[in-house]
Amino acid sequence: MFGIHDFPFFVFSCILLNITPGQDTMYIIGRSLAQGRRAGIMSVLGIMTGVLVHTLLAALGLSVILATSSLAFAVVKYTGAAYLVWMGVGFLINRNGTQTPGDRPTGQPESWKIFKQGVLTNVLNPKVALFFLSFLPQFVTVQTQSVFLPFMVLGLVFFTTGGIWCLFLATAAAWLADRFQGYPSPGGLLKKITGALFIVLGIRLALVKAT
Repeated sequence: MFGIHDFPFFVFSCILLNITPGQDTMYIIGRSLAQGRRAGIMSVLGIMTGVLVHTLLAALGLSVILATSSLAFAVVKYTGAAYLVWMGVGFLINRNGTQTPGDRPTGQPESWKIFKQGVLTNVLNPKVALFFLSFLPQFVTVQTQSVFLPFMVLGLVFFTTGGIWCLFLATAAAWLADRFQGYPSPGGLLKKITGALFIVLGIRLALVKAT
């Protein structure tokens, strides 16, 4: 159906891949620990929107550009790395807009900002685009004339399994942060840990090589 084969195995693979710790999950956990459940959920929505963008780009064949052009890959990679480091530094210096668990984002502008940051964090990771290009075609039948529909269906399945897992992580991390609110200055420590985590993720992304 839809030009897809071995669908149950694909779903199983999606679950395993999504529960494997990576840049997106670390980002979501960091946001949830430092800023609470709402920030974590907005981060999940942003990350998952990025997944949909990568799915659409792969279905349209645009992700091939990153796989074939070292310049395009480098531009996206270093932009994403710089963005992660910039956010990490913002947490470390307590720039306006980086709340602690006791100062949760409640306004729509702050939530929208966190959502956009989640989108950019995912979209500006070229390894995600290459992953979709290498992973999805394995489950598309050879006879399929157009890969657009099967790519979109497979991408939505990955989106769904990933979204469920990431929402669980965000909720669990925020709950854990709440448990430490009674301790002296937990927010400041969590904020600095989150900032350091984002900087490490940015450096790791900058060191990634196209395969």
